[in-house]
Amino acid sequence: MFSCRSGAAHSLRGAAFALALASLCGASPLLAREMPEAGTAAAAKKPNVVILATGGTIAGAGADAANSATYTAAKVPVDKLIAAVPQISTIANVRGEQVFQIASESFTDAQLVQLGKRVSQLLKQDDVDGVVVTHGTDTLEETAFFLDLVVKSDKPIVVVGSMRPGTAISADGALNLLDAVTVAGSKEAIGKGVTVTMNDTIQCGRDVNKRTNVVPSAFYSQWGPLGMVIEGKTYFFRSLAKRHNTSSEFDIDTIDSLPLVGIVYGSGNMIPGVYDAEVQAGAKAIVNAGTGNGSVAGYLVDKLKDIRSKGTIVIRSSRVPDGLVLRNAEQPDDTYDWVVAHDLNPAKAKILAAVALTKTNDTKELQRIFWEY
Repeated sequence: MFSCRSGAAHSLRGAAFALALASLCGASPLLAREMPEAGTAAAAKKPNVVILATGGTIAGAGADAANSATYTAAKVPVDKLIAAVPQISTIANVRGEQVFQIASESFTDAQLVQLGKRVSQLLKQDDVDGVVVTHGTDTLEETAFFLDLVVKSDKPIVVVGSMRPGTAISADGALNLLDAVTVAGSKEAIGKGVTVTMNDTIQCGRDVNKRTNVVPSAFYSQWGPLGMVIEGKTYFFRSLAKRHNTSSEFDIDTIDSLPLVGIVYGSGNMIPGVYDAEVQAGAKAIVNAGTGNGSVAGYLVDKLKDIRSKGTIVIRSSRVPDGLVLRNAEQPDDTYDWVVAHDLNPAKAKILAAVALTKTNDTKELQRIFWEY
């Protein structure tokens, strides 16, 4: 029988042995606290992750625990978000910053640029291994794609939200945040691009879309997730084939503002004047969220040809969640000097167009960019 009083105990050397001995003997955890060098060494081995909080449902609160869809977003500050998940401290050295405290539908281009610059600044620091951005889910996919395009770092960037506020019985934010920090501190996530970690899955920020507004399994990619997080371990199964982050030609450090890009949603019986309103508001490009294969109604073709001839870029996307828009299929894009959005939905096509227009307004170059990103 091993005894704490045995001579063997006195032969042990080093903090690790002493901690192991304390565990074997059922000693008080005070022993560990009496050895600060052991705690310091353990902390040094953990990755350093910064959580940038922007608000959203993950920071929301409802009046009743039974309310999972009725609540006020952007109520809980970042320090309380972190404190609510004490397990985070076992996987990373974490600190938080409150960048914004808003619902994500209120995000503007100016705030996207501000957030991107802060993420870039942090990842240039040697003492930062990864960044987590907490975000409302309504425009989370746009922010994730934007960061994927403009932040020149291979270090992990994870965007995370929740579908239910922390006050709900079935709240999903705590585990989502824990998993996001796990991915942000993971060596396996280096070079994988911006990810969205929610509902146990690691989704590609470029591909993922919000597909429902009432259940935790809201985010989906037609090309499938990159991997999963299971009980604190990351499992990756594929990589992003498109250009991103360090392979991107765009750099947030050179971008101070984004040109205005509009979206016009396709349906039956459309109003041509909507396009004129976008142009008059200053839109440098219009994403036509067409039906089917990015279809354009016959009575709108002349309107789109006219605004293109006057300098506004026309981009054919589709309101259909999956698939891709084929060039010169529904419309003679070469003849009309239009661009197709490939597999990007209208919201993501808008982000890529805005970023690309900071570099060029040449349609051939813009089409290349839509193929490569």
